[in-house]
Amino acid sequence: MTKIQNYPTVSVIIPTYNRAHLIGRAIKSVLNQTYQDFEIIVVNDGSTDNTEEVVKSFSDKRIKYIWHEKNKGAAAARNTGIKIAKGEYIAFQDSDDEWLPEKLEKQIMIFEKALPEVGIVYSDMWRISRNGKRRYWHSPSIMPENGIVYKKALDYGLLNLGIQSAIIKRECFDKAGMFDEKLPRLIDLEFFIALSRYFYFCHIEEPLVIFYETGEGISSCDKADLIAHKLILKKYFEDIKKDRRLLARHYYSIGSLLCLNGEVKIGRSYLIKAIMAYPLNVKFLLVALISLFGQGSYNRVAESYRKIRGW
Repeated sequence: MTKIQNYPTVSVIIPTYNRAHLIGRAIKSVLNQTYQDFEIIVVNDGSTDNTEEVVKSFSDKRIKYIWHEKNKGAAAARNTGIKIAKGEYIAFQDSDDEWLPEKLEKQIMIFEKALPEVGIVYSDMWRISRNGKRRYWHSPSIMPENGIVYKKALDYGLLNLGIQSAIIKRECFDKAGMFDEKLPRLIDLEFFIALSRYFYFCHIEEPLVIFYETGEGISSCDKADLIAHKLILKKYFEDIKKDRRLLARHYYSIGSLLCLNGEVKIGRSYLIKAIMAYPLNVKFLLVALISLFGQGSYNRVAESYRKIRGW
């Protein structure tokens, strides 16, 4: 890709909503990059705090400020940024996280040497818990030699990456589209699934992002998770149904979430669909049987399972 004169190489998009107390840290982490050929597009998604004041306190001319009158959600805010971005590559920073100083430099170096089919370069992260404990987050390792990973990506876990760790070629958006604004959750995951249909991924096995577990947002909301799972299944159903084991796992996820949200009867119907699609998985049958004992029993078993996994 030939660089357009006077345009930045990288456009960094930072969507934000009522994070005035945090966004300054995120912006500084971009400005402190060892690679400096970028623009920053801050999209204020209808904040009611002093976000605008904080953003405009930075005098750097590379910072552009966009404001939504109403809160539209992270997907819409990112799409707004993409539409005005000028860079050959687009990166996303969350307003409550930080980049380490060499992030962009190391990712651009990978792109300069990579196959033309590589569209996404991403890294590992440091995750900081609410009590300040730091742990290394190993992203799944997908490399150019893996080629197109779309079929595996439909199984969710393969693309458990952080969007703030990724940098993406601009042409990817022309081919795969932008973020799905109907999704209340799993927005990044669905976008990576769309990208995996056409482009190679490349993993830098090094933490280049600090991710703060703030406890805000909807990341732990089962209801939003349920809606997102249903929408993704509908969107990719024609490809998912080609693998009955994969289809069963999607039905199981939806059934489990329905049960957790108090819709045990409907949830059980999805669990039965999972059993019918792939009868060899004993877990599907066990969970369906547990659902017969009612909401209280189901919740107790689910909570115990979560604790065991945590251990």
